[in-house]
Amino acid sequence: MNSMVKENKTLSNALLKPKTVALVGISDDQSKTAGRPLHFLRNAGYKGTIYCINPRRETVQGEKAYTSLTDLPEVPDHVYVLTGAELALEAVEECGKLGVPVVTLIASGFSEAGAEGVERENKLRELKAKYQTRILGPSSLGLVNLYEDLFLTANAAFAEPGLPKGNIFCASHSGSMIGSLTSRGRNHHTGFYGLVSVGGEVDLSVGEICLATLDNPDIHGYMLFLESMRHAEKLREFALKAAELNRPVVVFKLGRSQVAADLAVSHTGSMAGEDAVAEAFFKDCGIARVETLDGFLNAIPLLSKVPPQLANKKQINVGVLTTTGGGAAMVVDQLGIRNVSVVSPTDETIAKLNVRGVEVHAGGIIDLTLAGTKYEVMKAALEVLEEAPEFDLVLVASGSSARYHPDLAVKPIVDSITTYKKPLVSFLVPDAPEALKQLKQAGVPAFQSPEACADVINAAFSRRQPTPIHAQVSQPIKSTTVTLDEDSAYQLLRPLGIQNAPYQVLNVLQPKALDISYPVVVKVLHDQISHKTEVGGVILHVQNDSELKAAINQIKTNVEKHCPNLTVEKVLVQSMVKGLGEVLVGFKRDKDVGPIVMLAAGGVLTELYKDSSMRLAPVTLDSAYEMIAEVKGLKALDGFRGKQKGDLKAIAETVVAFSQLAVSKEYFIEEAEMNPLIVNPQGQGVTAVDALVHIAKEG
Repeated sequence: MNSMVKENKTLSNALLKPKTVALVGISDDQSKTAGRPLHFLRNAGYKGTIYCINPRRETVQGEKAYTSLTDLPEVPDHVYVLTGAELALEAVEECGKLGVPVVTLIASGFSEAGAEGVERENKLRELKAKYQTRILGPSSLGLVNLYEDLFLTANAAFAEPGLPKGNIFCASHSGSMIGSLTSRGRNHHTGFYGLVSVGGEVDLSVGEICLATLDNPDIHGYMLFLESMRHAEKLREFALKAAELNRPVVVFKLGRSQVAADLAVSHTGSMAGEDAVAEAFFKDCGIARVETLDGFLNAIPLLSKVPPQLANKKQINVGVLTTTGGGAAMVVDQLGIRNVSVVSPTDETIAKLNVRGVEVHAGGIIDLTLAGTKYEVMKAALEVLEEAPEFDLVLVASGSSARYHPDLAVKPIVDSITTYKKPLVSFLVPDAPEALKQLKQAGVPAFQSPEACADVINAAFSRRQPTPIHAQVSQPIKSTTVTLDEDSAYQLLRPLGIQNAPYQVLNVLQPKALDISYPVVVKVLHDQISHKTEVGGVILHVQNDSELKAAINQIKTNVEKHCPNLTVEKVLVQSMVKGLGEVLVGFKRDKDVGPIVMLAAGGVLTELYKDSSMRLAPVTLDSAYEMIAEVKGLKALDGFRGKQKGDLKAIAETVVAFSQLAVSKEYFIEEAEMNPLIVNPQGQGVTAVDALVHIAKEG
C-alpha cells in the first residue's frame, strides 16, 4: 500500500469510521445545538466510545464529563468541538499536541467575520501547519455515516429516525443542506451512505474528503453542494479518479447570479468566482451540473446509466412515450428550453409498433392514450423503442393511472430496466408515491417534475469525458507582472503558429518608409498601455505618407495628454485587414481553477453580450469545436441563411494553440488576449490584429 493510499485510508477511517469520538463543549441540554450530537449518537446506536468534555460539569446528559481532552484514557479518533471560535482554537491546539487524527469545528466567526475573524483563521492555519491533526471546518455542522450509525452532527434534521440508507456520498459547503437533502430524500426514496458538512475548508476540502472515500465499494456516486471553487485542484483529482471507477459525480453550485455569488461570499468568506469559470471546470472534470434541487437529488441513477460523452458529439435525441399528451408536453417543453431534441419516430418504427398491436401515428411524441395503461401495450412499445436507432434515450410520461393503478402503470418500465439497451427514464405526471417507490426500488431514473426530469437528462448528456491533468509550470516565487507591448506579444505567439496581420514598428521621431501597403492602422506601442483606444492611441484608415505622419503626431499628443508620465517613442503600423467576422480568444490563470481559455464573439460588444465559452487549458481540437458551437454569435460564420462560411477550422486550431500558453516552459503567462482575431472565408485562416500578454518575471 503506497503512502497516499494509506493516508487516504487513515483519513477516511478517522473521519467516517472512528472507533472513539470526543465531544468538546457538549451541553447537558439536548435541545441546544451543542447538546444534540450526544443525543443523536446514542439514539442512532453508535457502537464506538463517546467521551464528553465539559469542564463545568461532572456529568452531561447522564454521562461522565471530563475536564479536557488530556484527561481522557485514550486519544480519540475524532474530536467534535462545539464551542465558540476562541475556545475552538485552544481545542485544536490540544488535539494537535495529543495527535488526534481529525478535529471538526462547528464554530463560525472566522474569515467571514471581518478583520478579527481573518486573524482567527490565520491562527487556525498556523495550528494546521504545526501539527498533523486534520481540520474539518470551521462552520461545519458535522457528518453522518448511516452504515456506522455515526451521527456526529448538530443538524436538527437528524433527530428524525429511520433515514434510508443508500450508496450516495454527499459533501456540502452548507451544513444545513445535508439535513435538507436527507429530509427531501425520504420522499424521493434517495438514500445516502454518508454526508459531510465541509464548512470553511481551512484544511479538509470537498475534493480531498471525497478522494479519501474512493476505495469504499459501498459508495456508487457523489453529490456535491458547492458555494465556492476553493481547492479546485483536489476536486479535479477526485473527479478524474471517480471517472476511472465509473462513479458519477453531480454538482449543485451556487453563484449563477451575482446575488447568489455575493451570498456565497458572505456565508463562507470566500469568493464564489465567475460562474462561467466553474462551468468550464465541471465540464472538463466530467462532473454533471444540475440547476434544480429535485434534479440534484435524483441525478445519480441516470448518470450511472449514461457514460460521459466525447466532446463535439452529436446532439442527444429523446423519444417520448406517454399515456398523457398534456403531461408529456410539459417535459418536452422543458427539454426544448435546454436544447435537448425530442424526435419523432421514423415510419419504420411506427410500422413496427403497429405490427405489435400498438396503434400510433406520426408526431413529436408517441401517445398511447388510455391503451397505454395496459401492460402488454406499454411493454410492446418499450421493446420496439429499445431497438429504434433514432432515439438515444426513451422517456415514459405516465398519467393518472400511475397514482391509482401503480402496479399496472409502471410495471412494464420496472420489468424492462435491467436489460434495456439504452437509458430509460420515467416522468410521473400525477403525485404517485407508490409508483415512485416501485420505480426507485428497481433502479429506474424517475422524476416528479418536468423541470427536474429535463434538467437531469440535459446534465447527463452534457457530461464530458474528463480531460487529463497536464503538468503545470510553476510561477516564480518572487515575481512581478510584466505587460508585453503588441510587437513582443506577436513574437511570443508566433511559435504557436498564430498569424498576425503584417506590421512595422516605427520610431516616432525618425519614422522610416513603410514596407507594407496602405491603408494601415497606426497604434501606440508601449508596454504600459494595454487599452490603446481609451487613450486615443489608435487611428484607422490611414491612406498615405502624409496621413501617416499626421496620425503619429496625433497619437503622441493624445497619449501624452491622457498619460502625462509617459513618453511615446514608438508606434506600430499594421495593414488593415477585413474578414467575415471577429472573435476574441483569451487566456488567464484563475486563482481557483487554474489556466482557462475563452472564446467569444469579438469586437467592442464582447463584454456587453457576454457570449462566450470557456475550458480548462490546454484544450483538445474536439473541445475547441465544441466551444465554437456554444458561442451563439459565431453561428453567423457557419453559413447561416446561405451566407459565406468562415474558417471555423482555423478558429478551432487557434484556440488549441493559444491554450498551450498554459504549459509554456519559457514563460509563466498570467493572462493573454487576441481581440479581435479576424476570421477569413473558409480555407483562408484567421488573422490576429491585436494581442495583449501579461507574464510573470522574477524580481
